[in-house]
Amino acid sequence: MQRIVSAKEMRWCDETTINTYGVPGLLLMENAGRGVVEVIKQKYPALESKNVLVICGKGNNGGDGFVIARVLSNSCAQISVLLMASPSELKGDAKKNFLILQKFAKKSSQKITLHRYSKRNLSSIPKPDIIVDAIFGTGFSGSVRKPFADVINWMNKRGTQIVAADIPSGVNGTTGVVENCAVRANLTVTFGSIKSGLLCNQGRELVGSVIVVDIGIPNSITQDKRLRTSLVEKSDVHRIIPKRSMHAHKYSVGKVLVLAGSKGLTGAAALCSTSAMRAGAGAVALGTPEPVYPILARKLTEVMTFPLPATSDGTLSLDALEGIRERLSWADVLMIGPGLSQNLETQQLILKLLLEYRGKVLVDADGLNAIAANGISRLRSARAQFILTPHVGEFSRLTGLQSLEVEHGRIEAARVLANQIGATVVLKGVPTVTASREGNCFLNSTGNPGMATAGSGDVLSGIITGLWAQGMSDVEAAWASVYLHGLSGDLAAKKLGERGLLANDLIEYLPAAMQLI
Repeated sequence: MQRIVSAKEMRWCDETTINTYGVPGLLLMENAGRGVVEVIKQKYPALESKNVLVICGKGNNGGDGFVIARVLSNSCAQISVLLMASPSELKGDAKKNFLILQKFAKKSSQKITLHRYSKRNLSSIPKPDIIVDAIFGTGFSGSVRKPFADVINWMNKRGTQIVAADIPSGVNGTTGVVENCAVRANLTVTFGSIKSGLLCNQGRELVGSVIVVDIGIPNSITQDKRLRTSLVEKSDVHRIIPKRSMHAHKYSVGKVLVLAGSKGLTGAAALCSTSAMRAGAGAVALGTPEPVYPILARKLTEVMTFPLPATSDGTLSLDALEGIRERLSWADVLMIGPGLSQNLETQQLILKLLLEYRGKVLVDADGLNAIAANGISRLRSARAQFILTPHVGEFSRLTGLQSLEVEHGRIEAARVLANQIGATVVLKGVPTVTASREGNCFLNSTGNPGMATAGSGDVLSGIITGLWAQGMSDVEAAWASVYLHGLSGDLAAKKLGERGLLANDLIEYLPAAMQLI
């Protein structure tokens, strides 16, 4: 897994490399600038005929830009550097690299030209083929002020290729939030580790392609246990996916009990049950209210369905409790919630089961609503092992946080909740975050906008329970399932296009996704 770092964690990585290992900051800056140049040379051939504009701020990101301009001058027809500050404002390593660049410019026969920002200077610079954004680094937060905002908007309107050094300027390096404006890059060359802001919120849409370059930070730092956020990749899922014994039978490879569905909400029950089987569970039993049982019994072939006592609204009643208890000992994992409704009696039944059961439970949808209505602190006294799978709205109801607050800090929000209640939390969205009770977070790297469709979350819950029932740990079953769910969506979108994807398409392409793994 690749480690993902916040702006604060990246600063710790840099400072530890400099102060503990004695690597000069000037060398890190040189490595960063040269890394960007190497990527530009690979991505954009025939550089000798191109004009490149490097726009530099006054901080270390600007210092990276000075290195980029100097090294790139050996390969390009013309390098223009636009300095967004007075040279007297430069400090430290950035100032040193500017002074070096000045000497190069004097001896370059006008191949390198340095410009202090003004509207007149901006308009007089030769039309660039490539713009390098080195204005703000990962430490930036808040709104972009003038004249920086004017320059960023000018860059975005050029219609030329933009390469961001470390992060597009204007994007918060930790959250990915953009307050007012930010650079829209075609390519982001980030240093040392991927920043969480490149994967979250508006930042995810502004980075273009992301390439990580090694700038000399030791692996002992980037793999330090204090860095607790990782990006899940194909090889990680391959490593942990269950292998079947030659002697396997349907009851040895995972038994799932599902409590789902109600009048008008039978689709959720069908989707989560079927996807649990597609994920490899040997047997899935679906308990559903009597009025909708005939619908689901007719619809589902492989899933075992059984009727349970219902309320007058066609939802599970408290009278179903004994029948459910009888089947709990059979199951390896209980899934509860999809399509159960918010009927008060049904919610009481859900809460009673969650508090008395001592096995493995995945809680989704109306199961989460039942917890939210009664206070999530009630789970602390429960004996079961929980996976909760909320979307942002459900997470908001569980925690009392505003939805926007959750989105802006989704990694830390998931981490805090998982730790507070001692459960695995899967916060669905972009990116989906799986948080463990120990404080580790796993970000997903698959999926596409076409998966924003009704029933997609029900399919994910089914995949998680299917893998969990096969003996995987709760955390690994969760993040591996999220990856497979997204990969199924990617395969479906490649064949069918994003716009018309249905939840059933994800189930259909799940076996192909698992084959790829």
